Parts: sequence; structure tokens; C-alpha cells
Amino acid sequence: MKILVTGGAGFIGTNLIKRLLADGHEVTSIDNYSTGLKENHIDGCKYLQYDIRTVYDYKFINPDIIFHLAAIARIQPSFDDPIKYFTTNANGTLNIARYCTNNNIPLIYAGSSSHHAGQYSNTYTFSKSTGEEILHMFKYNYGLKFTIARFYNVYGPYQLTEGGYTTLIGRWINNIEKGLPCEIYGDGEQRRDFTHVDDIVDGLIRMNSETAFGKIYELGRGQNYSVNEVAEMFGIKPSYKDPKPGEARNTLCKSQDAKYDLGWKPQKNLIDYIKIIKNKIK
Repeated sequence: MKILVTGGAGFIGTNLIKRLLADGHEVTSIDNYSTGLKENHIDGCKYLQYDIRTVYDYKFINPDIIFHLAAIARIQPSFDDPIKYFTTNANGTLNIARYCTNNNIPLIYAGSSSHHAGQYSNTYTFSKSTGEEILHMFKYNYGLKFTIARFYNVYGPYQLTEGGYTTLIGRWINNIEKGLPCEIYGDGEQRRDFTHVDDIVDGLIRMNSETAFGKIYELGRGQNYSVNEVAEMFGIKPSYKDPKPGEARNTLCKSQDAKYDLGWKPQKNLIDYIKIIKNKIK
């Protein structure tokens, strides 16, 4: 198949592209490199630098399906630039949905588990939830074929380790390697459903099916840990700071739809991953 991955130079996009190429597909990536990295490029994929906010037609690629991962991520930066988040995550999705509708191309959309914490709690969550609503509107009125995958606290190879768009695991790995302090915002008892990127990619691959179109799948391991427990796994003593606004107290995937519909079952757990990382740091 000819497959387009938006945000293909990012964390999840890079891992997805590796899998798609290994499966024998012809893959093209679209990325504006605001957070994606050129050092993430995988041999065999065609990389194009475009912005989903300003591209309205992908006939020059002519894909059979689009995995739409491009987005401005993370909650805290979204408070400072709501316009960028909305124009990228909502308007950009609108552009892609319209193209897919006009050309009868299925679309797999990367949603967010933050949806469950309340779509108005921050700009990031609102913009991603709006993207979901756009897809539903196009399906209802224009027959768009789409599937939504909501990710839970993804970690693994190619994750960002520096800057304002890092997640907990990537940031702590970087800080431990460099001898920098690790920080917890709040009391550390907030719990997260950490899900390895390989399991996320496997779920996305399984969604490329007629039987999955029109559905929402929650991709989380179904087990969560407190941030304090993660610190214990790393063997660190973090410092504590005031909690950040807009963050969920807990995340936990309770849905079994991906298991029953797609045969998806997460294979990797955070404890084993951290053990491997600690051995490498030594």
C-alpha cells in the first residue's frame, strides 16, 4: 500500500514508519519539523517538509490510507499559545479530513487519552477533541472513513528527551544521564498508564481494516503507576514542585474494544523497560 504518515519525523511517527516499511509498504512522511527531527529519518521512507495547516491536497502523494499523527503535543505549552494548538490540531485535521472525504481515503487519527480528563481543561485537549468532532461531522455528512486511536502516556525509542515537549520518562532519562535533578509536580501520587510505543504501533497497524472504521480505540496497557512509583523504579529521589494546571489526576485505559475487535494485546511493560535503561546508563 501507499501510506502517508503525517508527523512522520516525530516520536510515534518514526516508530510507525519503521514498522510499515518492514511490512513492505511504500511510505511518505509529511512533517513541518516543529518538533519532528531529521535525525529520525528512516531509510526507505520519502520525507517531505510541509505543514498540514497550509496543504489542502495530497494527490501528489496519492495515498491509499493516511495515518494522521501530526499535532502540537503536551498540555503545559498549550496554555501559552492556544492559537498554534488550535490551528494545527483542529484546522489541520479539517484539511486532511476534507481531502480524505473527497478522495475516499481512510484516515486513522491519533487522539489523546487526555480527552477523559475533560476537553475544556486545557488547549491541547480541547484541540485534539475538536479534531475528533471534525471527523465525526465528516462521517455523518460526507461519509468519511476514519478510526480514532487514543494514546495513553507513550514512551520508548525516539521519544523526546529535552525541551518543553518531553514526557516524564524521556525527560527523566535525560536528566539521569546528565546528572540533573528529576522533578515531580504535585505530590507524585498521580497515576499514569504508561504504554510502550511498540504496542501503540501494533494497535495502529491493526486499525487498517474495514471493520475498524468508524470506531474509537483506547490504546493503553490497562495498568497504571504513580509518579512516585516510577521514581522508585529508576532509583531516584526527586524534588517536588507545585502541581501544573490542566493535568489529569489519573490515566487508566479500561476499554477492551481493541482487544476484542482487533486482537490487540500490549506486550511490553514499564518496569522491564526501566531496567534496560538503567543498565545502559551504568
